[in-house]
Amino acid sequence: MQENYQFGITLPTDEQESTDGTKKYLYAVAGEKFIETAFIPEKERATLCVSSQKGCKMGCKFCMTARQGFQGHLTAGEIVNQLRSLPERSRISNIVYMGMGEPFDNIDELLKSLEILTSDWGFAMSPQRINVSSIGVIPALKRFLAESQCRLAISLHSPFEEERLQIMPVQKIHPMKEVLRVIRNHDFGRQRRVSFEYILLKDFNDTQRHANELAKILNGINCRINLIKFHDIPDAEFPGSSPATIEKFKNMLLKKGIMTTLRKSRGQDIDAACGLLSTKKLN
Repeated sequence: MQENYQFGITLPTDEQESTDGTKKYLYAVAGEKFIETAFIPEKERATLCVSSQKGCKMGCKFCMTARQGFQGHLTAGEIVNQLRSLPERSRISNIVYMGMGEPFDNIDELLKSLEILTSDWGFAMSPQRINVSSIGVIPALKRFLAESQCRLAISLHSPFEEERLQIMPVQKIHPMKEVLRVIRNHDFGRQRRVSFEYILLKDFNDTQRHANELAKILNGINCRINLIKFHDIPDAEFPGSSPATIEKFKNMLLKKGIMTTLRKSRGQDIDAACGLLSTKKLN
């Protein structure tokens, strides 16, 4: 019987640095495809944003990776390699699975990679320092909650089902109400909290009506909402909300008693910010 194994690390093939210090690394992966990884340094911590797939099949309207299409899953080794091979590896304090791909669409390899990162025999990272973002693939969501203690971030982007469907086709298969039901039925404990990601689009999901509905559907869930500035992509159906509207929306949610933060936009000038990762031209 003949089997193939890959040993060692794969170094990035290209590096770009933003004016704000963010770095984007390009990796060649199996099948002659490419992925991107973002290194985001801050004063008190350094975050690595890793990819879990080559492209993505979910088709979200606000994401460049979706326009690339899907070329395949990454192995756990290819996911962890994004940390192992990083020049700044010793500086990394946090990891977010918010790069290319839908992590829960690659649940087996995702869980293997999380085990490597958090086990004593692996990198021994605290699960509280690893955040996995998903649009809500329900069977895999249940496995993740049962088999991992890492943090969960759900891409929400509208509290109204019909609106969410306009920008996120997954809504048809995995409705947000069902995703929230799974979350409500899970005991997160004191040390684990779910967060919801919310990209603000002008006159689409940034009104008082949306803030009121968010407070309604998230009532009783120990959570945080991370507001995200929309980074323009070619031929986008909706423009992003203005800074003034974003701040106003944040205050609406705070008044509703929802812990709300505005995620800093990093690496936009090198297409490393939220929703901009893509290797479409190379692939």
